[in-house]
Order: sequence, then structure tokens, then C-alpha cells
Amino acid sequence: MKTELIVPSDLKFLSVVENWLLESLKLEVNEKVDWSEIEKGLRLVIVEVYSNTVRHAHQGKTEIPVLFRIELKDQNLSLEIWDQGEGFSLEEYVPPEPTNFQEGGYGWLILHRIMDTVEYRLRVGGEQNCLRMGKELVPRVSYPR
Repeated sequence: MKTELIVPSDLKFLSVVENWLLESLKLEVNEKVDWSEIEKGLRLVIVEVYSNTVRHAHQGKTEIPVLFRIELKDQNLSLEIWDQGEGFSLEEYVPPEPTNFQEGGYGWLILHRIMDTVEYRLRVGGEQNCLRMGKELVPRVSYPR
């Protein structure tokens, strides 16, 4: 299964993005995996990624679209988010210290905690940035009775 969604950079579309992602996947894997656990994690990932794209990458410029792509092969999920912002420099990223509260910087940690793979590429094709994440959706285990 492959599908994509293009939405404006406006947080009022957050529920549209969430519903599209979660309902598309649920149709494919609901009975095969522990959907409730997967849904919680993916909801947090999509909220974090979309809100950061709107606020930081596109800086509230609603006319700039955000492209989401999902692909599901067997139980392997690939999620891509494409933006047209300045980009995020991983070299400049400083992870938060547990003993030192800071305003931001937790999103990158959240993505790495929930997803199996996280890859960020600046200026793909000279114009867009791509955040690609992957997750293996572990099949539900059924025990004989």
C-alpha cells in the first residue's frame, strides 16, 4: 500500500493529517498487529513532525504545502515528510540533558524512541527536505488455547 497527502502549512489541518495516516494504516494492519500501541506512538510522531514543519520549517507560511507519503510493505512502514524550509542542521543539534530543562529539542529524541529508523536529508533535488522514518509493525502474537 502506498498513499500520499499534501496539506497546507497550517495546524488547523493537524487532525486531517492524523486521521489520514492512522486510518490508512488501520485499514491495512488492524487485525495483524497490536494497533492500540502503534496508534499511540504514530499519533505522537505525526503531531511532533507536522507542528515542527509548520512552525519552524515553513514559519507559518500557510501557502507552502507539506507532503506526506506512507508505504507499507508486509509489516514495514515507511513514512516521509517533505518540506520546503531552510532545513534543520543535525550538526548543530544538542540533545536535552536530563538534569537541565530546556524549551525545545525533544522532538528528535521522541522520533528516535518511537520509530526504528530516522533519516533527515537536506535539499533533496535542491529544493526540499525529507524526513524519512521507518517502523516494523510487529505482528500480533496469538497463543494456542
